[in-house]
Amino acid sequence: MTEFIPPATRWIDLPSPFPMKRGGTLHGGRVAYETWGTLNDARDNAILIVTGLSPDAHAASSDADPTPGWWEAMLGPGKPIDTGRWFVVCVNSLGSCKGSTGPASIDPATGKLYRLEFPDVSIEDIADGAAHVTRELGIERLACVIGNSMGGMTALALLFRHPGIARAHVNISGSARALPFSIAVRSLQREAIRLDPNWNEGRYDDATYPESGMRIARKLGVITYRSALEWDGRFGRVRLDSDRPDEEPFGLEFQVESYLEGHARRFVRRYDPNSYLYLSRSMDWFDLAEHAGGDVLDGLARIRVERALALGARTDILFPVEQQEEIAEGLSRGGADARFVGLESPQGHDAFLVDFDRFGPAVRGFLDAL
Repeated sequence: MTEFIPPATRWIDLPSPFPMKRGGTLHGGRVAYETWGTLNDARDNAILIVTGLSPDAHAASSDADPTPGWWEAMLGPGKPIDTGRWFVVCVNSLGSCKGSTGPASIDPATGKLYRLEFPDVSIEDIADGAAHVTRELGIERLACVIGNSMGGMTALALLFRHPGIARAHVNISGSARALPFSIAVRSLQREAIRLDPNWNEGRYDDATYPESGMRIARKLGVITYRSALEWDGRFGRVRLDSDRPDEEPFGLEFQVESYLEGHARRFVRRYDPNSYLYLSRSMDWFDLAEHAGGDVLDGLARIRVERALALGARTDILFPVEQQEEIAEGLSRGGADARFVGLESPQGHDAFLVDFDRFGPAVRGFLDAL
């Protein structure tokens, strides 16, 4: 799979060997990142952003790359994450195919793609990679770490495994552990990929890419990223203009089906299937309770930050707001000034990517008070 890496992306080499939580080591690994703003002389105005499963490090435009980033409305001069005040670093997750080392990278020991020979990736490994980038940039203590979706898990692992690395934390639509519903959905997504004959135990190429499996996986994901309320409001039961072709008796008939198909086709071939499998599974494995005798609130209480904000959409079915409420409660038990805010957004899990009128002021208000 040919991957485009934004021109502003840079890399930091990981220590070699780099130990992985579930066994194995990585040699010659690196983590991709981008930055915005200026690090002050005291080096205390840095914010780290850790992302969901699919984004790259290009969260916003910059002089080096003026193309809009995936969080363009949230990050920049005068925006909720104001780069006039903050030095912002966004890292691409270890195991991804968007610049950091992952299954789609070349194994230096063999000169071939890692594919399924890549070591098992955990959320903790992703967190350790992000912590290494932070320290290599000369930042001993972050002003804040912000995590979205899977990044919310990564941020908590980072804070737990690297005490004192940040003064504050914003957890957006994240969680301290994977719930059964989310695990079930991701299991089906992975099964769709693995059952595509072109997947071939991870041995595919551009000519034999498992497109059908990735399309179905993406559709399943998109269904859970938005809410039933939004699906009904946007599409209702509106049918497509043209009748179904005779040769496709069970083909696309409703506008919502067409939307899912278009969304899926824009995603396939822009993401490596093996990387998708690895990062999807890393979320299922994550449970902060395993570090605290089986009690997730106790695990959260062992994290030390001064202030925290846990945000979520009340229509989110993938990372429901009860999980963000749990994060705020656990961090409060650890002595943090932690607050939970459930937002009345109709847009479900993806609300933090689109509902800036609600999420923007909440993030801005928290950061302005730091």
